[in-house]
Amino acid sequence: MIADMVTALRPARRRRVIALHCSGAGASQWCTLAETLGGRHELMAPEHYGSESTGPWTGGHTFTLADEAARVIALIDGSGDQVHLVGHSYGGAVALNAALARPGRIAGMALYEPSAFHLLNELGEAGARAHAEIAAVARRVSEGVVAGDYREAMAAFVDYWNGPGAWDRMRPTAQNALIRWAPKTPLEFRALLEEPAPAEAYRAVAFPVLILRGEHAPAPTRTIANGLSRLLPASRLTVVDGAGHMGPMTHAAEVAGLIARHIDEVTAGTLWAPHWPRRGLASVPDASQAERVP
Repeated sequence: MIADMVTALRPARRRRVIALHCSGAGASQWCTLAETLGGRHELMAPEHYGSESTGPWTGGHTFTLADEAARVIALIDGSGDQVHLVGHSYGGAVALNAALARPGRIAGMALYEPSAFHLLNELGEAGARAHAEIAAVARRVSEGVVAGDYREAMAAFVDYWNGPGAWDRMRPTAQNALIRWAPKTPLEFRALLEEPAPAEAYRAVAFPVLILRGEHAPAPTRTIANGLSRLLPASRLTVVDGAGHMGPMTHAAEVAGLIARHIDEVTAGTLWAPHWPRRGLASVPDASQAERVP
């Protein structure tokens, strides 16, 4: 399993890959990616606040994505070469924050349905509807946490991202791990919804970005993935058939293969062009315009 950070054997030519897990998960989410990369690159998987390895947020001031990204930026600064960023959901939003802070230090990035909810109100009518949807989920989960009903809060959270009944199908050990993590949830939702970076800031991200989303992605992350493919000047959107928001876990081999191929191509200097011309923020591509992976 991946521990707090994973370091593989060091081949002659490789780069550091920093992989950021989703909410409530941990470094072990990236086991399949570690196996797929083999020894070609150095994989590091720092864990977020709220995990056992990192501990709770300090509470010294209002929590932001920049606070979560600080450890990632330290890993970037400590690398002797450019790095690759990988992120899923909340980890994808943290990766975007780090990328804006250190654009010249990033070789490439791969994001699976980043939950950059602050972008939704800048993505037209579809974005506004999606924002209302995720804001309602955030309120329900956060109110459950504040009331002390962590189990009910996590059941609502899990069922939203995985489908009705998903919580009841989880093993008790997995449920208990999420219940322990529950107090972090309101901090994350607030940071994601109130991140101050404007949409236009992402147009300065010039390195190659692979954006992945599941065929059955929920409206908020589907809209964000589509919108980011318009904002980021060197991006490619790929839809993973049959997958939902938790594709890096339910379709681990397919997702890890796509990410590893992207990293290898960028490292080798094999670049590709976007699949469509850039248009306005509200004009996002639909699934027919994206590369699909069965």
